[in-house]
Amino acid sequence: MNFDFSDEQKQLREQARRFLAEKCPPKAVREVLDGKAPYDRALWQGFAEMGFLGVAIPEQYGGAGAGQLELCVLAEEVGRALAPVPFSSTVYLAAEALLMAGSEAQKKKWLPRIASGEAIGTLALFEGRGQPSPAAIKLAASDGRLSGVKLPVPDGAIAHVAIVAARSASTGRDSDIALYLVDLSADGIEACELANLDPSRGQAEIRFNNAEAEPLGEASEGWSLVTRLLDRAAVLIGFEQVGGADRALEMGRDYALDRIAFGRPIGSFQAIKHMLADMYVAATLARSNCYYGAWALSTDAAELPEAAAAARISATQAFQHCAKNNIQVHGGMGFTWEFDCHLYYRRANALALALGSQSYWEDQLIERMRQRNAA
Repeated sequence: MNFDFSDEQKQLREQARRFLAEKCPPKAVREVLDGKAPYDRALWQGFAEMGFLGVAIPEQYGGAGAGQLELCVLAEEVGRALAPVPFSSTVYLAAEALLMAGSEAQKKKWLPRIASGEAIGTLALFEGRGQPSPAAIKLAASDGRLSGVKLPVPDGAIAHVAIVAARSASTGRDSDIALYLVDLSADGIEACELANLDPSRGQAEIRFNNAEAEPLGEASEGWSLVTRLLDRAAVLIGFEQVGGADRALEMGRDYALDRIAFGRPIGSFQAIKHMLADMYVAATLARSNCYYGAWALSTDAAELPEAAAAARISATQAFQHCAKNNIQVHGGMGFTWEFDCHLYYRRANALALALGSQSYWEDQLIERMRQRNAA
């Protein structure tokens, strides 16, 4: 059994890395971080022209018709470069939700626009603090209209379409939750940008005031669809985190080899060696778990729920650990605005909460393993 990517997928990785090295240097990330633009529009259009946005979208909907493994490869490179574009919200969440549960008309309307870069999508799930759960959803749906507030919504201030989780009944059952497709240019919708740790990945508050919405999928399966969508996105976000962890490790290693103290490179000191070794172990363990998740995702295996939770947990730990220790290796310089260490630290902590916190995924892993063992 081959646990590595194919030669074609490795070529895609190299192509994406070259493209991002040229089009997405740290300067491009800083321009968005400084508030000069909500995202890098030129880079986003470049993603579309390279076919990255539609890599997992079937050809009949304007995509490349590749697959989830190719999307995992791209996710790692996006995370490595800290690309300041709404890739995860649009591709991992909105496009995946449409592919999973959208009607033929909904797919034909939105997927080609996503693949071409014309439309940005998002998932409106959270309503303030707390973990993903049916009980946390209060936004009301009635007669094809939505009323309530969602926050934080990833890239909600720049999105054109949102997949919205809403409560269609009040019986207290999971089946009360349904998914809706909402054109965010419609009447009765107001989006407001929120301040957050990593402005290169925007967050917004979206208010729905009797806004028109289309049902997405079967109403009784809404929370089941949310769970499946989060599992699939967890693997892809995990690859972004692995890419960021690897780059943070490389930054720390390179600085340790170049920085001279007491007449020799600081990488020769035992404390620095141990720190870099711990970073390597964390990143390698996360990669192993993400590869398992990629297999489960690409084959739609029964093990996907456990594999996704394991990938999410280990990748979150690895990215946060490597980003933090990269600053430590750089010493006092690592805390300054001029060095790029803080860019990875910001993204590591932002992604750690993107789909629910680490404790949520730890609870999910324990419960899913318990259920499988009891079956």
